[in-house]
Amino acid sequence: MLKTSLSAAISLILFMVAPALCCAESTDLKSLLNELKIASAQTRTLSSRFVQEKNLAIFSEKLLSQGRFVFQSPDSLRWELLTPVASGFVLRGSRGERWNSLNRELERFSVKDNPIMGIVAQQLLAWARVDLDWLEKRYHMELITLNPARLRLMPLDPGEAGFIDYLQILFADNRRHVDEVLLMEKGGDSTLLRFTDVQLNIELPENIFSPPEF
Repeated sequence: MLKTSLSAAISLILFMVAPALCCAESTDLKSLLNELKIASAQTRTLSSRFVQEKNLAIFSEKLLSQGRFVFQSPDSLRWELLTPVASGFVLRGSRGERWNSLNRELERFSVKDNPIMGIVAQQLLAWARVDLDWLEKRYHMELITLNPARLRLMPLDPGEAGFIDYLQILFADNRRHVDEVLLMEKGGDSTLLRFTDVQLNIELPENIFSPPEF
């Protein structure tokens, strides 16, 4: 009898507390998103290094590469792998060029005519601008931790959800940029991007959004 009463009491407490916890988490998430929007609005330019760590389910070793990332508001990008093989792309508005040092060829593209590059560019612009309006349309967001600010994003698009399990985003302490992006795939593969040496609102070289000359 005592055991039954105790179990019922615990169940009642959990029933009463759960909505409060959910409400608190929802409030914290809204507050954090508002902080991120305000902080990111101050960013005109961003320059950083990054390390990309690829984990394949069928291999025990990690695949590492390093590069640099440059952004200028509203829609200019440079995403460049420096090691082990130099490659990358630049974007100015809706048009850009991509390259690969192995074949030493330069390919011009438009995000309207190249949907894959369009998706890549949209994602990178979203992280650089912390474009939460765009992200909220494409992902269901969950607050993992408030300090440090860490969000989990689950794709709403069925096509994207077919191969991406979730994205996990870690923001800098000042809320003004992304520190890490973890992409978990359905098959068990994962990609971790760590951004380092982040510089905000610096003067950028005039040719930073031009491709290399081969």
